[in-house]
Amino acid sequence: MSVIKHKNQRVAILFDVQNLYHSAKNLYGARVNFANILKQATAGRQLIRAVGYVISTESGEEKGFFEALTKIGIELKVKDLQVFSGGMKKADWDVGLAVDAIRLANLVDAIVIVSGDGDFIPLLEYVRSSMGVQVEVMAFGRSTSAKLKEMVDDFTDLGAEPEKYTIRMSRSRITFARGRALRVPDGPLENNSAEEES
Repeated sequence: MSVIKHKNQRVAILFDVQNLYHSAKNLYGARVNFANILKQATAGRQLIRAVGYVISTESGEEKGFFEALTKIGIELKVKDLQVFSGGMKKADWDVGLAVDAIRLANLVDAIVIVSGDGDFIPLLEYVRSSMGVQVEVMAFGRSTSAKLKEMVDDFTDLGAEPEKYTIRMSRSRITFARGRALRVPDGPLENNSAEEES
């Protein structure tokens, strides 16, 4: 179902970054174009807040990614990756995102959840029926809960235009062997070769 979006409408956009990252990587071998998603989700309306829920690792390798999200106007909420004895890892922002959505529902006319996670169905039912907020979801359709797609006021399938909402990953990566930088193709090596970087 499509809804009317107008310039006086106040909107909050909440990004389940892990869900998007894994969907884009698994479905398209690509990264997410957050800038284009933010623009489409805002749709000319008054953006009250855009929040990305992210996970931080001990290595800190995601720091540049976090800076890029902040630069395009997405406020970040960061949670550390928990590693339990035995090696099990856990990182989940579902409750934090839900609490923020309920808090923001009093300040906005529409909430956009950028995630295909069906766990958000009770949240969206609540903010729509109890708080009168328009609920929208943007996600990659092939990895989105069917019930979630059906129950929202507006669903945007990012998979309908992957060239707009994803960024192709480079065909190679830089790795270091014996002190020299090598360009190694993503995926299995053919003929066990790599190109040396100059």
